[in-house]
Amino acid sequence: MYGLINKAIQDMVCDRFGEETWQTIKQKAEVQIDDFLRMESYPDDLTHKLVKATSEVVGLSSAEIMQAFGEYWIQYTGKAGYDLILDMGGNNLPEFLDNLDDLHTRLSVNFPQYRPPSFECAEEEENTLELHYHSSREGLAPMVVGLVKGLGTRFNTEVNVTQTQNREEGAEHDVFLIEYKPN
Repeated sequence: MYGLINKAIQDMVCDRFGEETWQTIKQKAEVQIDDFLRMESYPDDLTHKLVKATSEVVGLSSAEIMQAFGEYWIQYTGKAGYDLILDMGGNNLPEFLDNLDDLHTRLSVNFPQYRPPSFECAEEEENTLELHYHSSREGLAPMVVGLVKGLGTRFNTEVNVTQTQNREEGAEHDVFLIEYKPN
């Protein structure tokens, strides 16, 4: 994963638990890097080690960490100079979710080693969507839940996300039922 992800994990931990906790996490994960370079590609295993160590140090499950990170990521990327890309994604939650693959295609220009996920969004009924998530990476479904919740905050929309199919439980890919209500 790119350093931007690891830097965002670091910033989330420091914002919520303090610099001392981050140092403990780095030590537990056996990570010697002081400054993650945003545009540098790092092994996925390094990111998974950071999440696992964060889970152990702060007493939350890895899924809870990934969900919190997904929510944090939406605001973080806006502040990190990617707000224009986010703005191009759409003006409301359904539009944005429907444009996720286009957004990831745009990001691929800046991140040549990027292996983006793929999303399919289908309206089930009014204010209800089904989001299909395909990824070559393991263990990121909880982050998708957080991302959708973070997008709900971005678009001032109340969101309820339920995972209905789980690749880790044998499904071909992850599927989420999203119920939303614009405020």
